[in-house]
Amino acid sequence: MTHPTLLVIAHGSRDPRHAATVHALTERVRAERPGLRVETAFLEFNAPSVPRVLERLAAQGADEVVALPLLLTRAFHAKTDIPSVLREARARLPRLHIRQADVLGPSPLLNATLERRLREAEVRPGDLPRTGLVLASAGSSDPEAIAVIAEIARELRHTGWCAVRPAFASALLPRTEDAVRELRAEGVERVAVAPYVIAPGRLPDRIAAGAEAAGADVLADVLGPAPELARLLLNRFDEARVPVGASLSA
Repeated sequence: MTHPTLLVIAHGSRDPRHAATVHALTERVRAERPGLRVETAFLEFNAPSVPRVLERLAAQGADEVVALPLLLTRAFHAKTDIPSVLREARARLPRLHIRQADVLGPSPLLNATLERRLREAEVRPGDLPRTGLVLASAGSSDPEAIAVIAEIARELRHTGWCAVRPAFASALLPRTEDAVRELRAEGVERVAVAPYVIAPGRLPDRIAAGAEAAGADVLADVLGPAPELARLLLNRFDEARVPVGASLSA
């Protein structure tokens, strides 16, 4: 029997920065837990594909894989695309035990990553009472995903920001620029935009363009290969391996 493999499944993008960021994150995961085999696969645009990696693992004698969606909310890709790909792989590779881990969010570690990126953009604790925050996500039509973003915005409001507004790069309104202008119209002195996305690409670029167009004072970086995010991936991996009804401390 081999040790379980962590398979990180990213969406993929034509933007080369996306795959580079995903690989940097998985490298940090390996550094956090030496000895754990960590593989990366993509749903589209980038190689290797999920089926190709699973076939290679099976051919090499692996018998357990935890497939971890590199997604912040449970929307279409987590509920439909990835389960479908994994079902097909299970049918073709019956000796390979494949578990699907939960998506990354919501999590205090994601909030901590947001705070890290805002600090790096030179937002200080003393700035918060006069600063409004735009939490800018990729966007989704899934009600569960929308509710998660709204709840995170509410949580952040209680950490000292004078106001917090969610915004979306696609599917929903308001856009980033609209949320920035709304905060300005309410008299907020400074506005910071925090992209709630993992890696660069078309939608994060849309968020950045909206922040610039509306004159936001601060634009934080994407979540990227932050140590908090690497720890969260390992948490989801561990949770997926715990039998139903057991606890991580057992």
